[in-house]
Amino acid sequence: MSYLHLSFYSAFTLSSLGLAFHRTHLISALLCLESMMLSMYVALAMWPIHTQSSVSTILSILMLTFSACEAGTGLALLVASTRTHGSDHLHNFNLLQC
Repeated sequence: MSYLHLSFYSAFTLSSLGLAFHRTHLISALLCLESMMLSMYVALAMWPIHTQSSVSTILSILMLTFSACEAGTGLALLVASTRTHGSDHLHNFNLLQC
């Protein structure tokens, strides 16, 4: 396993562990999700260079587009939840109540 693969795997793993263990604020959960998407984007962007193929270069651009949409949706939810609940603490949210 090369150092490049190890760095991608460790970045994704650390982001997922951050999402699993540090869930006090919604903004920290969104940042962990964004770092997971960024590590997958960099891995998808480097994959055609590593394999010397040019057929899958559009996949990384598509991934970046979906990541930007996910970031916009997450920030809109953050603003809406902060306005309705007064803070972005995740323990304040209850999915059973409307």
